Amino acid sequence: MAIYGKTSPYNATSNLNRGYLGYFEIRPIPASSDDILYTVESMYNHRPDLLAYDLYKNTKLWWVFAQRNMDILIDPVYDLVPGVEIYLPQEPSLKRVLGI
Repeated sequence: MAIYGKTSPYNATSNLNRGYLGYFEIRPIPASSDDILYTVESMYNHRPDLLAYDLYKNTKLWWVFAQRNMDILIDPVYDLVPGVEIYLPQEPSLKRVLGI
């Protein structure tokens, strides 16, 4: 049983005895035909939380960008710099994938 909510990157990670997490299990964000190719603007430099809020009205979804762009954003914070092109999942598709 998951102890983390549906917006958490740890939602799929199993729990061990005494409340410890097991090995991290990636929650994949698959490519969708309605994803948008976006060039990161300077206001989002190292701030995936702000981008998540502006797109989804939820700062807790900052990790989605790294999961959707694993070959581009190795570090989900420090690789998010102006000029980098990433794919952004549309909100309805993302909610369907995450079950929210």
